[in-house]
Amino acid sequence: MRIVEQQKIPYNEYEFEWSEDHLSANSVAEKIGIEDGKIFKTLVTVGNKTGPVVAVIPGNKELNLKKLASASGNKKVDMLHLKDLEETTGYIRGGCSPIGMKKLFPTYIAEEANQFETIIVSAGKRGMQIELQPESILQVTNGKLADLTM
Repeated sequence: MRIVEQQKIPYNEYEFEWSEDHLSANSVAEKIGIEDGKIFKTLVTVGNKTGPVVAVIPGNKELNLKKLASASGNKKVDMLHLKDLEETTGYIRGGCSPIGMKKLFPTYIAEEANQFETIIVSAGKRGMQIELQPESILQVTNGKLADLTM
């Protein structure tokens, strides 16, 4: 949220009780009373050419690794091992935000984001979400829109 505030980007925040068993985008949507397609999850992958690649997709969809590989200029991408998430991004499972990672990795946001005036992503901490315009996320992450889902 500090990065968003520094760039004077308007946002809303949502705080909720979380548990280790309920970290999915669907359970977050239920807790904050938002349709689950508007909540986007941040997934970190590793491309064979680029290294880490970030995908931000609707919580009710699945990532198509082939589409992400194509969009990111890789032949192949695989999910980053969970044990490497914190060291790579600075975030832990359930609190991984596309904004404010240790490095600015190539970031791709699913084109479904254009269906909404605002979308909701993790604010970088479990139990905290941030709502902002898709263009704002693209701006702070140097991201690109892409067809990423199945």
